[in-house]
Amino acid sequence: MPIDRHAARNPDKPAVIIAETGERLSYAELDDRSKRLAQLFRARGIGVGGHIAVLLDNHLRYAEVAWAAMRSGLYFTPINWHLGADEAGYIIRDCGAQALVTSAQFETLVSEMNDVVEALPVRLSIDGELAGFEPYEEVLAQQSPEPLPDETEGAWMFYSSGTTGRPKGILRPLSGAGFGEEEDGLVQLIRHVYGFAEDTRYLCPAPLYHAAPMGWTTSTHRIGGTAIVMERFDALAALRFIEQYKITEAQFVPTHFVRMLKLPEEERGRHDLSSLRAAVHAAAPCPVETKRRMIEWWGPKIYEYYAGSEGVGMCAIGSEDWLEHPGSVGRAVSGIVHIVGEEGEELPAGSTGQIWFETEARFEYHNDKAKTAEAWDERGWSTIGDVGYLDADGYLYLTDRLSHMIISGGVNIYPQEVEDALIVHPDVADAAVIGVPDSDMGEAVKAVVQLAPGVEATEDRAQALIDFCRERIAHFKCPRSVDFVEELPRLPTGKLLKRVLRDRYREAANS
Repeated sequence: MPIDRHAARNPDKPAVIIAETGERLSYAELDDRSKRLAQLFRARGIGVGGHIAVLLDNHLRYAEVAWAAMRSGLYFTPINWHLGADEAGYIIRDCGAQALVTSAQFETLVSEMNDVVEALPVRLSIDGELAGFEPYEEVLAQQSPEPLPDETEGAWMFYSSGTTGRPKGILRPLSGAGFGEEEDGLVQLIRHVYGFAEDTRYLCPAPLYHAAPMGWTTSTHRIGGTAIVMERFDALAALRFIEQYKITEAQFVPTHFVRMLKLPEEERGRHDLSSLRAAVHAAAPCPVETKRRMIEWWGPKIYEYYAGSEGVGMCAIGSEDWLEHPGSVGRAVSGIVHIVGEEGEELPAGSTGQIWFETEARFEYHNDKAKTAEAWDERGWSTIGDVGYLDADGYLYLTDRLSHMIISGGVNIYPQEVEDALIVHPDVADAAVIGVPDSDMGEAVKAVVQLAPGVEATEDRAQALIDFCRERIAHFKCPRSVDFVEELPRLPTGKLLKRVLRDRYREAANS
């Protein structure tokens, strides 16, 4: 259902609440302000199929910009504000943005990419003045509150996080449907699988520039629920907000679970979480022990799905099925899963290979024919580069990403298994496993560990962690060395930037 109908039925109902401050945006306000912004884009010559970009933190205005695009047939590209000027500017240029909506708080970043920004026909600044930008509120007030006469559905154009190189724009064709005429697959999923409804109070603890938080927030609006958006994730605050706002559904990544589980027992038990109907997680494989402990704590409310922003397929699993198939990300609910070997042959159950989806969905990597070609095979199957296997019942298990594989002495080692073993150690706050250059083995397995507060980094500690791994997994997979760091390079989405770590060690080896 389009948001204008919810605005007519429940005008004062909050569409968005900022969890930390309590700031609210009602459905009537969201509808009115997104219509005015859509009018502005059209008046400035940005027609159906045009592109706009947004560079904001988790802000009430984010939803307005997204819905302006969604109701006027535009492509909408959120930009990770943690990026440097080079990458952020690359995305603005690569997506063909004709407008940028940002905030005065990003003045330094915006000024560093001025050569890209100054060419944009529409530049709007929120919360303060920004040289070369028009004030958002002032411009909005001048626009007509009427809907466009030809409202049509827009689409996301997300960029990959760039963990293995330049971010890739994921371009899917516009549906051509009138605004609100069709219920897309994500809305159907969260409604029918996870129970989202008009009474939903959805907790979004992650940045809105990421595909899942943005997609699930706007899908909550299509259903008529309320999205409670955290400015940034904090484990204790997340528990407090579930109680305070009587959250019914929430979405997490495994890193969030790890951090909540590492809270003191008295803190974890202090909050009333009984309103929660479903806690859904994705984005990275979840360590088996971590997930088992979450189910023990929250009950059978933990759901998992596996998918990519490319939208070519999806697997899903609930708590009961997961307990019978621990470690699985579920069975396919969209597309057909195939496990493929190095020669393109389909592998039998239990064999590890690259994950491909047989699908009718189509996408391309914007301005990159080579990467698009790598994502499809002659059968019309598509992959996003993950590795795993199917069991005899058709449940999928992720091993790792193909790009993360370590080849040591001619043997393939997937670091996810090692990381899952390390992260449950009480002294470990976070862990990454990478391959580093080794004159004898080609690559050697190295663990890079962020210790828990108060734990001292010593050689004995490093050896204890290696021994801990050897008690749990095959010795050849275990780290040969452990380095300690203050903090691992993770995006706020929880995704680990292994490229940054690998580059750091390869540069050191080359020097």
